[in-house]
Amino acid sequence: MPPPSKAGRAVRSAQPVVPTLVPLSAQLAEVARAIAAVRQGRSLAAVLPHVPAPLRPGVQALVFGALRRGGETQVLLNLLAKRAPPAPVAGLLEAALALLVDGTGYAPHTVVDQAVRALTPLRQPALAGFVNACLRRFLREREALLAQARATPLGRWNHPPWWVERLQRDHPQRWRAILEADDQPAPMVLRVNRRHGSRDAYLAQLAALDWAAEPIGEDGLVLADAVPVQQLPGWAEGAVSVQDGAAQLAAPLLLGAGLSAGARVLDACAAPGGKSAHLLERADIELWALDADAARIERVRETLERLRLPAAGSTVTVRAADAGSVADWWDGRPFDAILLDAPCSASGIVRRHPDVRWLRQPDDVDRLAAQQRRLLDALWPLLARGGRLLYATCSVFRAEGADVAADFAARHADARALPAPGHLLPGRVVADAADAADATPGFVFGPAMGDNARRGMDGFFYALWTKA
Repeated sequence: MPPPSKAGRAVRSAQPVVPTLVPLSAQLAEVARAIAAVRQGRSLAAVLPHVPAPLRPGVQALVFGALRRGGETQVLLNLLAKRAPPAPVAGLLEAALALLVDGTGYAPHTVVDQAVRALTPLRQPALAGFVNACLRRFLREREALLAQARATPLGRWNHPPWWVERLQRDHPQRWRAILEADDQPAPMVLRVNRRHGSRDAYLAQLAALDWAAEPIGEDGLVLADAVPVQQLPGWAEGAVSVQDGAAQLAAPLLLGAGLSAGARVLDACAAPGGKSAHLLERADIELWALDADAARIERVRETLERLRLPAAGSTVTVRAADAGSVADWWDGRPFDAILLDAPCSASGIVRRHPDVRWLRQPDDVDRLAAQQRRLLDALWPLLARGGRLLYATCSVFRAEGADVAADFAARHADARALPAPGHLLPGRVVADAADAADATPGFVFGPAMGDNARRGMDGFFYALWTKA
């Protein structure tokens, strides 16, 4: 089981281009191993770095596509095979079936041939006849088998049944749209570093390269087509970051009309550093950035170093610490603003991390919600009177948003709610933080539907309080 996730962690966008010189069979073998690892509880974030570099872009594209159809392919595999094959072979069949269902880029006979060839690097050549028979049967009986698979909740929605049931309870009007949005690749969204120049100036740089982009929020740009980050103008110099538009709402919500110079701000669960950086790009503050994961806190330092932060007027303390264990790290001085981007199920960023739906278990949601309550209770006493605390999760589940916020407010009489979006509604394009504050509470804002698909945000929850 991977650690709980937050939006902004490995915020990848549309699928990379599959290298044409790499045999499909070699990619399928790696995809098979990756799918098997996910089915056994390992995250793609842990698996993909071990894929040979020349294969990695194509493997990521293929495994993302396969996992987005992971319910349908599981049901199809059960229909095609009387007995469960070894895990890597099951993963190979899932990957091949996903390609055959999608019909994207490869002729059916090529997929079958290359899947059989992939058994050699998987050290399962004896199952060539079995794999060939399963895939050819699917091609012969395609429509009937797909109808059977899609008649099941797992095959229809490509999410675990418990996940679907929870969404049906939480969002009775929008659950279908959320599930369907999860299966669409996310756009690549940039955040322009105000310390380096204006968004309009950066948009002009992109236009000079003939790269189409649209503004989103106050600092963001949505690219029409994803590109490797190293190709972005000024990437190495810190001119721009990759961060979804929903995550970009945190800094303006927390800062509000602005904090006085030198105000003390805590980012309590900071890794990998995107929101810490955004705060420093927008204000001259004394920032404390904490994360309980000592290895991941290095990502915060790397992020700030690339972005040339802190700038003059700001100072930063980066520490590996559990924010909830206050006595281990706090210096006794209150904070003027606190951001709790809390560990959660990551159910709002499934389009960027399609493995999440297969890794989470039903009891994870309530366990993580309890952790969020613990952190809120621990951090509230550290906030100065008149200060602001922003609670955020990248979750579509009410248990990790509205329910936690309501419970917190009921138990803290000195907490005064400020305008904040709550769960942001799928299909709506939020122009800025003020617009977000007017969004309808009780829903989640995820990928946009229809004509606005490129501009849709991830699912998120925000609640904001000031201390009376």
